[in-house]
This record gives sequence, structure tokens and C-alpha cells, in this order.
Amino acid sequence: MTSFRTSTGPKNRRLLALALGVGLASAALGTASPASARSTATIPAHSATAGYVGSSEKTGNKAFFDAVLKSVAKRQAAQPTLKVVTVYYNTAQAPSFRSQISSAASIWNSSVSNVKLQATTGSADFSYYEGNDSRGSYASTDGHGSGYIFLDYTQNRQYDSIRVAAHETGHVLGLPDHYSGPCSELMSGGGPGTSCTNRYPNSTERARVNQLWANGLTKALAQVAKTG
Repeated sequence: MTSFRTSTGPKNRRLLALALGVGLASAALGTASPASARSTATIPAHSATAGYVGSSEKTGNKAFFDAVLKSVAKRQAAQPTLKVVTVYYNTAQAPSFRSQISSAASIWNSSVSNVKLQATTGSADFSYYEGNDSRGSYASTDGHGSGYIFLDYTQNRQYDSIRVAAHETGHVLGLPDHYSGPCSELMSGGGPGTSCTNRYPNSTERARVNQLWANGLTKALAQVAKTG
């Protein structure tokens, strides 16, 4: 997989990436320099990725979903009286996209019944990051039970930004990419082109998420109980 590449060392590469983020964020989003671009926080390493456009990595989709599911299952096992499965997310490293992320979460919360997304400023099941990457936006896992969503400045200027956020959040909920699908299919991502502005999952996608969080969480809880 590609990443930021220069002829300098890791520290300078991070500084260069952050510097580029400042300029593009202001031009693309019409806001002040993003807080994450000014911070020293770095994007976690990743081993599997599912992007908004490009080739689909089914193992990446599953790895990301499994990482989030495991995090949620541990909390549910510790609090068995909880009736609603809640997945917590943190936007501290993606301040320029908080509005889009909130809209994406609301879309999913109004579309499915077996899982809900909720923002937190503390420990979360997954986090959002922002910046510049030649791969565009993507959902990723480091292979060690940690997942995050990266939102690319340039891509979010070209495509409907809320659709991008909702699409990548779909990976959190277990859906794979399907680039050959129509605009009415949220997980078709950038396949239908930049004119596609549909931000909502279709009936098949909604049903799949409800099924995954009814059946998948049960299996995850059983696994946590067995190994815990």
C-alpha cells in the first residue's frame, strides 16, 4: 500500500504531510487550518484498508469490522444489561469534518435499529482522522484490534463529503465496497462518479447491517466470554 513518501526520515515525512494538510484544508473546506494539521498526532499504522475509490480489499473490510466488533463486545460483556448496542467514535483528529461525520452518523442511526453510533471525547471504538493521502479516504485497521477512518481533503472536495463519510462509516458497520453498484447504493463509493450525492444506504445495505449486529455481536460476546 502507498503512503506519504519523501526522501527524508519519518519525522520530516510527518511534518511535510501535516504542512500540506494546512494548505489544502483551507482551500478545499473554506475553514481555518485544521487542528489535526497543527498537532503532532500521527495517523496509526495500518495493515488492511478499504477505500472510497480504487481496488477493494475484502480482508480489510472484515478486519476493520472485526476490530470494532471486538471493542464493542468487550463493553457489552462488562455491562450485560445494556439493551442497545452503541459504537462510540472520536472526531478529535478530524475537526474539519465534524459536521459531515455527525450527519453521516445521523443517517446511519435513522437507517438501522440494531446498532447506534455515538460521538465521544474519550475512549472510542474507532476514530476519524483527516489529511492528505494519494489513496483518498479509507477505513483501516492496524491488524491489532484498532480501527480508524481517514478523510482525505482533496477527495472530499471532489465528491459529496457527507456521502464519503457515510460510506466509510459503513465499513465500521460491516459493509464491503461495491464500486460497480449504482449511486443508490451507498457502498458503491466513488464508482458512480463525482455527480453522485446519495448519502443513504439502500434497503439491502440496511438489512445487512441489522443482521450483522444482531448475529455478529452475539458471536463476539460468546468469544469474549470464552477467552475473557
